[in-house]
Amino acid sequence: MKILIRLFFQTLRLVLGPFMLIWERVSRPAPLVRAAALQADIDKLCSSLVLYQFSTCPFCIKVRKEMHHLALAVERRDAQKNEVHRAELTQGLGEVKVPCLKITDSAGQVQWLAESGAIIDYLRGRFASA
Repeated sequence: MKILIRLFFQTLRLVLGPFMLIWERVSRPAPLVRAAALQADIDKLCSSLVLYQFSTCPFCIKVRKEMHHLALAVERRDAQKNEVHRAELTQGLGEVKVPCLKITDSAGQVQWLAESGAIIDYLRGRFASA
């Protein structure tokens, strides 16, 4: 029975996935426009962030749309198809749960932030007023 349920959801993701990705592109908001120097500073801050995601996860799409709106160049890692990224996520967070934002501070300390709402709140709090 578990195999049938998994097969059902894989088929559903295969059929709906392309439509979800198209909808993400069509419906995303316009990015913020900043002065070039300020955007360069923000891009430098974003180099310490990594988003672990699945391409067709609705919660990951929500986070990516907000990153686009805030004009953030955050590295994205596919934890669904890439076993190395999946292993990094499992080792850091303790489970495979997406979206997950890996935040590395200037001292090298790493914080793992899961849940789309928490990630969006963090990104808005750190970058929306910049």
